[in-house]
Amino acid sequence: MTKVKSRYVCQNCGASFAKWAGRCENCGEWNSLLEQAGIAETESKTAIAKGKISGKALEAVSINTIEPSDAGSRLLTSFPDLDAVLGGGILLGSVNLLAGQPGIGKSTLLMQICAAVAMKHSVLYVSGEESAGQVKLRAVRLGASSDTLHFASSTSGNDIAKTIETGKYELVIVDSIQTLSMAEIASAPGTVSQVSNCGNLIIQAAKNSNTAVVIVGHVTKEGTLAGPKILEHLVDVVLNFEGDRYGGFKTVRAVKNRFGSTNEVAIFEMAQKGLVEVKNPSEALLSERQNTDGSIIMATIEGTRPLLVEIQALVNPTSFGYPKRTASGFDLNRLNLLVAVLEKRTKLKLQDKDIFINVVGGMRLNDSAADLAVCMAIASAAAGRKLDDDMVVFGEVGLGGEIRSVTAPDRRIAEARKLGFTGAIAPATIKDKFVLPVRDLRSALVKYMNNK
Repeated sequence: MTKVKSRYVCQNCGASFAKWAGRCENCGEWNSLLEQAGIAETESKTAIAKGKISGKALEAVSINTIEPSDAGSRLLTSFPDLDAVLGGGILLGSVNLLAGQPGIGKSTLLMQICAAVAMKHSVLYVSGEESAGQVKLRAVRLGASSDTLHFASSTSGNDIAKTIETGKYELVIVDSIQTLSMAEIASAPGTVSQVSNCGNLIIQAAKNSNTAVVIVGHVTKEGTLAGPKILEHLVDVVLNFEGDRYGGFKTVRAVKNRFGSTNEVAIFEMAQKGLVEVKNPSEALLSERQNTDGSIIMATIEGTRPLLVEIQALVNPTSFGYPKRTASGFDLNRLNLLVAVLEKRTKLKLQDKDIFINVVGGMRLNDSAADLAVCMAIASAAAGRKLDDDMVVFGEVGLGGEIRSVTAPDRRIAEARKLGFTGAIAPATIKDKFVLPVRDLRSALVKYMNNK
């Protein structure tokens, strides 16, 4: 009898190894290898031999004879911005993956979506984490009461897939994929084999019954989607729910979307009755601003939406031999690079200074146009000077200190004009009377950072 050898499978990337190691050689994740029963070599060879015999040639048809799917069959979520992120709503037959930090509001958002869709369609909410009583409390708080909104508690991937395949429900919420398991697989829930196989089973059921499915996924401490990467490739839409779990704005953006753009973003704020779309986030972010040194207003783009945010900087003499650099809502590596450019190109002495950067409102900036605003905020805080109240700033900073052009400058300028600003310190390549052109970082600081 052939002996079955154990394999060690990485729970982050799915790579398989013959022996255990503290770190996965494929993805570099620590302590992610778990032992799983392997397949005997003779059994593997037998499966390949059987596969060769059982396979049959596919019947192909001309692509001109295929009827297009009904792209208009979408379920509206009652959030116009979220519908735009999804490409016009939740498409029937699609499988959507929603990922976010614990406590950020994933279950709240999904219950509000269920309440809106259940007004016209049949909806099923399946929870593997909460009891019926817990979900009922949330439904009452959010006003989700409908005879067409159903609930089931299960951690069986087989049962959930079978329920989806019946076609009784047009929308099914699965909360969450990490709690599901298949009876045919011996490993624990949340492992690579369970997550990928349960995901495959649910996706097949959704496609066969033309049912829209939303799956909740956990995230790691680094903020990436937990589980095997193959899950992201299998689903149609991957949504990231980001923001501060304790307050501030929260954003939903699509990192993958087979039915629409990945440039849209929905901005929410948590209220007593659940999540509420923020219609004018720029005005809300600037309502409590005090123009002091280290405060700069930056015109950014979130998806296709222009947005004005306040960037604050604090510069203090360091108490230790090594200066501290801290950034909230901005990439720390980018901050270190910009500090180096400031020291080299403008002769500011920052090597003995602690520097703290904060993007107000819990926003996270991934826009390269934030470079100039961050640099001016640091220079303002270091010199004790402030910018004029009616100025906005945007522009990318190169390693030579040059100010480079950015995307969608017209939308940034239009948003600044709408909120009463009179000028924008921006790259000289933009031809607009509203723009105060700058070509390099040194001239921007000398020319406009002159108010005590």
